[in-house]
Amino acid sequence: MDELKFRRQAYGDPNNQDPDFLAEMHSSVEKEAFVNDLKMMDSKIERALDIDVPDDLAAKLLLNQQLHQHQQQRKRSGFTLALVASVAFIAGITFTLLRMSPVDLGQHALAHVYHETKALQADDNVQFSDVNFQLASLGTFGDSKFTQQPGKVYYSTFCDFQGVQSLHLVMQGEHSKVTLFIVPLENRMVLEEAFADNKYKGNGFVTDNAYMLLVGETSEDVNFVKKEVEQTFI
Repeated sequence: MDELKFRRQAYGDPNNQDPDFLAEMHSSVEKEAFVNDLKMMDSKIERALDIDVPDDLAAKLLLNQQLHQHQQQRKRSGFTLALVASVAFIAGITFTLLRMSPVDLGQHALAHVYHETKALQADDNVQFSDVNFQLASLGTFGDSKFTQQPGKVYYSTFCDFQGVQSLHLVMQGEHSKVTLFIVPLENRMVLEEAFADNKYKGNGFVTDNAYMLLVGETSEDVNFVKKEVEQTFI
């Protein structure tokens, strides 16, 4: 799970019990502290909203007194509330800028391969019907799908490309495994047909509804899987 997805899930639900979220949270002391702070804030908000309003006069008078005390407390804690609001505003602006900034698909694909090392170790024997179900569930690929099994698929899951929900597959190349990312079309995406670093070779191409990004250890493996995808994906 990348940093952006982790923080989005933490802000949305700091009590999330998803295994990937919990693993990422426990990966560092700073992330645990960050989530714990969000949990405490949620708890304070929940307690503040949990006010039982009775109907009798005595209870109404008591409630009025409590509200008066609350107003006094708000005046004393105005600076803290303003600070929290400022932090939330800055976080929102930062996320918006990330969504608007150009995305180098090739470099992002390479970073994903290094980050999700467990994907290359999986052997789930995924069927193309399962991949099609995942594609359809995202709702951003139109009618695009695989018409038949594109060779062996070891792994298939959702992933995040700078806030864009995409699909992450690991397939069998001519000699070794190849990672395939299927990313919805967006104007801010920047695609290079060929990209590489000291370890991996990459290739990108476009279909009617998606960017296809392939990453493997050799050009032969990448080209092998590219041909299979071109013949089976419509």
